[in-house]
Amino acid sequence: MRQEAATWRAPADRIICVGAAQGFGGTVAALDALAGLVRPGGRLLFGEGFWERPTTIQATEILGEEITPLPELVERIRARGWRVLHISAADQREWDDFESTGLAGRQEWLLRHSGDPRAAEVRDELDTRPREYVRVFRGLLGMAYLILGR
Repeated sequence: MRQEAATWRAPADRIICVGAAQGFGGTVAALDALAGLVRPGGRLLFGEGFWERPTTIQATEILGEEITPLPELVERIRARGWRVLHISAADQREWDDFESTGLAGRQEWLLRHSGDPRAAEVRDELDTRPREYVRVFRGLLGMAYLILGR
């Protein structure tokens, strides 16, 4: 069964929301929506981006205003009534793998279909994203994995 995450209403003991808060309308909206789905005593694995160091205008333009430094993210979470039970963060190798793997399928498609009418648009995206990653936000954007309870 397929369903939009933001429309899910069945309570659960364990919920995972990693890098998907935008599906709820942002961090705060996701935390509020998921609060109604985690049963008492349950846990939420919440993965969210954060700034590892002071951001740049260019990085904020690319990735949005929603991202905050980790201390601010933790305070947002606590302000929504969640207890932060565990914090860890992706390392640089994990980020590099994520960025590369996320584009790998389209890179392979482009190599096999360079004459396709869609190739120019795909090529532009595949040239832009890695350029932005290595020049603008590699080492700046972090990913926190937080286990939360209520």
